[in-house]
Amino acid sequence: MPETAPPTGPERADARPEAADARADAAAPGSGVDLLGRLGRLVVRRRRVVAALSLVLTGLVLAVAAGALDAFSLSRIADPASESDRARRVLAEQFRTGPPNLAFLVTAQTGTVDDPAVRAAGVGLTNDIASQPGVAEAASYWSRGDSPALRSNDSRQALVLVRVPGDVNEARQRVGELAAQYAGTRDAITVQAGGQDEVFREIGAQARQDFLRAELVVIPMVLALLILIYRRVSLALVTLGVGIFAVGGALTGLRVIAAFTEVSTFAANLSLVMGLALGVDYCLFVIARFREELADGAEVHDAVVTAVRTAGRTVFFSGLTVAISLLALLLFPLSFLRSFGYAGVLVVASALIGALVILPAVLALLGRRVVRPTPVRARTGRWAALATAVMRRPALIGGSVLVLILLLSAPALGLRFGLPDARILPADASSRIMADQVRENFGQEESDALYVVMPEAADPARLAPYAKVLGEFEGVAQVDTYVRNGGAYLTVIPTEDALEGDIGGLVERVRSASAPYPTIIGGSPAEMSDWRSALTERIPLVLGLILLLSVVVLYVATGSVLLPLKATVLNLLSLAVMFGVMVWVFQWGNLSGLLGFTATGVLEASMPTLMFCIVYGLSMDYEVFIVSRIREEYLRTGDTERAVATGLQRSAPLVTTAAVVLASSFAVYASGGVVYLKMIGVGMAVAVLVDATAIRGVLLPAFMKLAGRANWWSPGVPNNRHP
Repeated sequence: MPETAPPTGPERADARPEAADARADAAAPGSGVDLLGRLGRLVVRRRRVVAALSLVLTGLVLAVAAGALDAFSLSRIADPASESDRARRVLAEQFRTGPPNLAFLVTAQTGTVDDPAVRAAGVGLTNDIASQPGVAEAASYWSRGDSPALRSNDSRQALVLVRVPGDVNEARQRVGELAAQYAGTRDAITVQAGGQDEVFREIGAQARQDFLRAELVVIPMVLALLILIYRRVSLALVTLGVGIFAVGGALTGLRVIAAFTEVSTFAANLSLVMGLALGVDYCLFVIARFREELADGAEVHDAVVTAVRTAGRTVFFSGLTVAISLLALLLFPLSFLRSFGYAGVLVVASALIGALVILPAVLALLGRRVVRPTPVRARTGRWAALATAVMRRPALIGGSVLVLILLLSAPALGLRFGLPDARILPADASSRIMADQVRENFGQEESDALYVVMPEAADPARLAPYAKVLGEFEGVAQVDTYVRNGGAYLTVIPTEDALEGDIGGLVERVRSASAPYPTIIGGSPAEMSDWRSALTERIPLVLGLILLLSVVVLYVATGSVLLPLKATVLNLLSLAVMFGVMVWVFQWGNLSGLLGFTATGVLEASMPTLMFCIVYGLSMDYEVFIVSRIREEYLRTGDTERAVATGLQRSAPLVTTAAVVLASSFAVYASGGVVYLKMIGVGMAVAVLVDATAIRGVLLPAFMKLAGRANWWSPGVPNNRHP
């Protein structure tokens, strides 16, 4: 039997010469499509063996993935090559000290923190904590000589600062144990736990809880949507199985990587949504093409091979663009973002294996039982009618939609980057409650002090004038000097107003001040400032590389110079809408009551960067699906308008379906407890839906109509022949 069925009916007969040429080009020796055809034939011949091995492999993958969450963590906000990270190491090695990562807020049940009973309870608490295993330091208002920086404005509250050393996972586990042990009421005081590591420990716990809850919601929801889409339970189960395999494969790979480097807990949340989304996307296209071939009279085995050879080519290039977008995250020196790069590549690889190996074997076994009750090869339909209407007046209709998109994107002009704090957590989280009280009741916060480290300060007398200069800086509440072990360090305690405002500016002023000895500046504000600098410095390189490589990949996929550039512009419009929504909602605080979060007036820089990479990859994913089908129709007919209408009709319903599944999956996280996940859920859902409808349904046909035959121009390659 031939690989494709002979033409049947007028539609196939009229197109037979061009179709034969296109297929001959596609199957030329050495071409990527021919390799996919060979893969399809191999899978069909060994379908029972492949299906059996797939079941075994899926079981093993899920067994390993089940324990992956315990191997992940939320790494500290620090750039390992930064000045602040070097300061942390010097403080620990030379001075046996460092920034506290656990804090206890002590509230007097009656009176003030200076009352004898409260003082005795506070001193006892401090000494008790200091004696605990794993605690390197514990200091408080009472042990620091009644330091004003550790007492609230109304004198009813005081702080105990604790340093628990060790790697991030060990330290946070011990921090959680100490927080649980000491929080509560004792003697004349009430104790609440918080501090940087306790905040991030709670964020990690909440993210894991959101992941498990999302599993319970997303998987049944996706299954129900797939049953409605396919009208065949068997296909819905197979597609969901491929998605679950992609999730399990990604989590298994991440668990292995976590044995060698830090992997963020949030990578599991991304793996769940992206694994299901890409698994569903890729299966939808392969199954749709398989059904089309069966509807045209092809034998089952030939239909499988053709689906792998044609739709599989689209799926492969789509996966490549998504992988490139997320792989670029590995260029950041920050383990938090690198984790998403690992997750993205693993998800794509697993989804491709599922769609191009596991799925074809199952389709070969199911055969004609997957045929839809009604044909799906119609040339006309709502999407074709929309494309035709747009192409009659491309400037007017396309321009109107473009204006609407730009209006939705306008808030993005007010984007402001800032630093994260405990308000990432829900308002009822214990460390968030404590942080809110400190923010409201204290004029300064020593747990967020800057550390000015001078390893070679030989003459302590020279430090006083320098400390005085630092104390006069705007935003500085207090400066304390410590001399020991042949050097010295100063703690520069910022005011709450400085922490709420431009803390990065204060860090730079302290770093630029003339010091009597060489200094290294560290502490929590410096670490966060260095994190942001490391991120923003790499953003142009990362985004430029994503844009360049995706243009190259789409050129290889389409043989066109103009279409990749058009795709880049349309993708950036989708991203502009997403950023507009993020600023309007999460920076400005609109819908904060409905979504249950506290707006801070800024966005933490890593999340928009991450979302750019994900959305750009998914937008290019949809672009490859639609343009590949349009290109196939153009090779068959040589008519751009007809190719756009027919290609959109045959691909847009699948893209829209995939977008609904993906947006629904992301939207589940909008009800999560961590603001980061809410941002991903809302921003990604909006971006995906806008991209799959207004962008691909209106702006794409408008552009292609205006460009005409220039759409297919390629230097040195005839525009209707690209292998």
